[in-house]
Amino acid sequence: MWPSLPYEEWRATRDTLHAHTQVLGKLAVELAPPEPQLQHTALRLTVRGWETAPLPAPNGSGSFSAALDLHSHHAIVEHVDGRTRTIPLTPNRPVRDVTHDVLGAVRDLAGEVEINPAPQETSWQTPLDEDTEHTTYDPRQAGDYLVAASAAAQVLAALRAPYRGRSTPVNAWWGSFDLAVSLFSGAPADPPSRDFIYRNSMNAQDVAVGWWPGDDNYPRAAFYAYAHPSTPNVPELRVEPAAASWNAALGEFVLDWADVVESADPFATALAFARSVAVQACTACGWDPALTASLAGKPPPVD
Repeated sequence: MWPSLPYEEWRATRDTLHAHTQVLGKLAVELAPPEPQLQHTALRLTVRGWETAPLPAPNGSGSFSAALDLHSHHAIVEHVDGRTRTIPLTPNRPVRDVTHDVLGAVRDLAGEVEINPAPQETSWQTPLDEDTEHTTYDPRQAGDYLVAASAAAQVLAALRAPYRGRSTPVNAWWGSFDLAVSLFSGAPADPPSRDFIYRNSMNAQDVAVGWWPGDDNYPRAAFYAYAHPSTPNVPELRVEPAAASWNAALGEFVLDWADVVESADPFATALAFARSVAVQACTACGWDPALTASLAGKPPPVD
């Protein structure tokens, strides 16, 4: 369950896969009912890959979903009436072609929808429907990513399970290409900037814990955690395990995936990191002690 993910080795496949998730995410942006903190735009990680929630068909015919199946290596568009279209994810197939085919499948099954093809939070700017640069897709690397991401998702789900306040499911964020859980205190917060995403997604006090497979800013797979809004003493918190540290450039606590994989019990190591940061950050930021304590409690039902 804990494969290594050497960033430089799978970076080309990673970028192509990231671009494909953006197509799914932009469908959610256009069609899903809006939710606080842009929750409606998040995708889900399933045992087969990334997937939208059921989305309302633009032509009023019911609902449909779109998925990236990293077992069969297809993009899949599926209507509630059972009609399905599959689009191959193969080596040397440009993002442009997959994008056109996915949108064409949605049009055939559910009606017309227009997305903004500009990629978000990426190191490249080429529109998705024009992108012939990203063509690398290694099925083995995609499979290793899915296994690693699924293991990370189980850690995040275990962190969230006992929390008695409002929280998110394990979200798959297609902009930053990470998995994350947010725990909310119930208090509002000032966004860190007037940028559209920050203005709408960071307007509530929360602690976020997540996992990413590496990017240009941090070219290693890792768990991360931060509090918003933070306090001056948060970077000084002593968190578990010893391999975890505060990264000033990112403004987050980080635990490298390699340190998790090499530990005697990877799941316990990752969960210890998630819980220690969450509990200490909630305490440092003055959250309701009962909410903080619930992170270490037992979820219902209580015997």
